[in-house]
Amino acid sequence: MRLAYQPPYDWAAMLGFLSVRAITGLETVVAGVYRRSISVAGIHGWISVEPGAGDWLEVTVDFPEPGAMPEIERRLRRMFDLDAVPEVINAQLAQDPLMAQLVAARPGLRLPGTWDGLELAIRAVLGQQITVVAAIRLAGKLVAQYGQALSTPHAGITHLFPTPEVLAAADLATLGMPKARGRTLSGVAQALLDDPQLFEPKASLQDGVARLVALPGIGEWTAQYIAMRQLREVDAFASGDIGLINALAALEGGPVSARQLLARAEAWRPLRAYAAQHLWTSLNRGD
Repeated sequence: MRLAYQPPYDWAAMLGFLSVRAITGLETVVAGVYRRSISVAGIHGWISVEPGAGDWLEVTVDFPEPGAMPEIERRLRRMFDLDAVPEVINAQLAQDPLMAQLVAARPGLRLPGTWDGLELAIRAVLGQQITVVAAIRLAGKLVAQYGQALSTPHAGITHLFPTPEVLAAADLATLGMPKARGRTLSGVAQALLDDPQLFEPKASLQDGVARLVALPGIGEWTAQYIAMRQLREVDAFASGDIGLINALAALEGGPVSARQLLARAEAWRPLRAYAAQHLWTSLNRGD
């Protein structure tokens, strides 16, 4: 497939984000190409994504059910933020002098999404109060222990992400995390089984966040992060995030509190999620 987008597109930033977070067994980033296993309606396969020769991403899909292609394309467009309109986003953000500098440096920066809502929620919970590297290591253990094995022609892609049925029943604390966090992971999986629309966009950002924080162990930061990357709420903003605080402090040359960051972010509405991505990327972390 050729998935078109409106240029510019910062593939280097997108690939850097995915590379740092690639879960062993599930995803690889090799020579500028992103690959991963996928599952749609209980059927399995894999995808490969790389830049095209024009304003599109070149996607190879190995999947036994042709009828799933529209859903695969829909998920990929959301995951790689292919329907964004940089001209509009950049013009809005550039009304703030600080954002104007960041937008000028990376005019094609996109807001990375996710292939699957449960996977994103599990990643977010695993990342609570630990580093990205530590969270990805735990995610690799989870995939190896609970994910279904999959045969692909690509070294490094050996498993599918675990199903909600498996995660809901598992004692995930055995992976080496606090018991409370293991219970939160299983609880999120069970919540999805109880409500298959759990990770679908809601009427508003407020509604989406409220539904998520109602789950045991899901706080405001985790809910805002899920809203940003899965619900695709472009004004979601994790105001207490230490990376955002550090980025703003570095850019403006002085200490910043969570409250000051939230107040400063008012100038970035209604696109605070894109502003956050610019701040994170300014730290060379992507988030």
